[in-house]
Amino acid sequence: MPMNAIKAFLRDQAFHLRKEVWEIAHLIGEHPELGYKEYFAVDCLSRFLKKHGFKVDCGVAEVETAFLARFTGMRPGPTIAFLAEYDALPVIGHGCGHNLIGAASAGAAVVLSKSLNLAGEVLVIGAPAEETSGAKVTLVEKGVFRDVDAAMMFHPGSQNVPVISSLALDALEFTFYGRSAHAVAASNFGINALDAVINFFVGINALKKQVSPDVKINGIITEGGTAPNIIPERAVARFYLRARKREDLDELRAQVIRCAQGAAEMVSADMSWHKFEFSYDEMHTNFALAECFTKNLEELGIHQIAAPQTAMGSVDMGNVSRIVPSIHPYLTLGTGTEIPHTREFAQVSLSNHGESLLVLAMQVLAFTGWDVLSDNKLLQQIKREFRSLR
Repeated sequence: MPMNAIKAFLRDQAFHLRKEVWEIAHLIGEHPELGYKEYFAVDCLSRFLKKHGFKVDCGVAEVETAFLARFTGMRPGPTIAFLAEYDALPVIGHGCGHNLIGAASAGAAVVLSKSLNLAGEVLVIGAPAEETSGAKVTLVEKGVFRDVDAAMMFHPGSQNVPVISSLALDALEFTFYGRSAHAVAASNFGINALDAVINFFVGINALKKQVSPDVKINGIITEGGTAPNIIPERAVARFYLRARKREDLDELRAQVIRCAQGAAEMVSADMSWHKFEFSYDEMHTNFALAECFTKNLEELGIHQIAAPQTAMGSVDMGNVSRIVPSIHPYLTLGTGTEIPHTREFAQVSLSNHGESLLVLAMQVLAFTGWDVLSDNKLLQQIKREFRSLR
């Protein structure tokens, strides 16, 4: 079936912009920046969007390297948002391909803006620090997505997977307080905070045997004392807790806190805890929106499409999916054998494979965005599904 005229136009615009957008992706990839320090990336993306008629506000939601770019069509209509990520990993660089994500979202938005028939608004929301604290959580809480009808992005991966779920995440730090004393001459006067932490880990290991296999509890000791001849008066442990659903994770968190309290009481120590990073909710893919994305992939000649999958990690897009119909599909980068969070993955994102994926992502995101903006029946289907899950 031949591509309709509008999508053929959008495809041609993507190829016309290919060199310019690839240059942005390559520059960001060659200048990796950690979360909340992505000044170069934000400058590259915002200058590109301004050049093509977008109004860009930087520092939104009081986050210095977050931005909101807006293009308004010729007549009223829905509002869609493309999510841009652009932070890198320490040492490795863009081992998750965020240079491609940010460029593809900006590129898709500009492609859509070239249509004279555009109704509604196209946003690009720049979201820093996905690899660390997840600024999308802040953007959600500050109301940046308040008027958005649908949100989408893509992520480089090993397969083409339009429908994903992810694990909800809590990041907890536990501090145990004891009393220092000479470890030999006055050990009976001390309260060993490190003993409390060790008891805590013993309790956690027992808890792991009682929970379902999809629950993940991973922890480290970050402080355990200052010298062997001093009874530690302070010890600290950090944990990532993950589960498939937020309600299951809330229950798990309560169990872990009880373990920590019991471990402290065993040695007469005190304990406090707090979240040292933002909590992530599980990803809720909107199936109607994902089906639209899939059809557009097929229209672009991509037929190797994997079944729905649960990512064994956590993404801050999950928090967005709680308030806006959202998708977070994966598209194959390179041979599909490169492992994310490695230098190899970062290198392939800067290769011809990265450029090819970038162009594909620009097209399929633009096509999907066009469908949402122009097909009210589809939009209502997306919204009905979203309301049914709330």
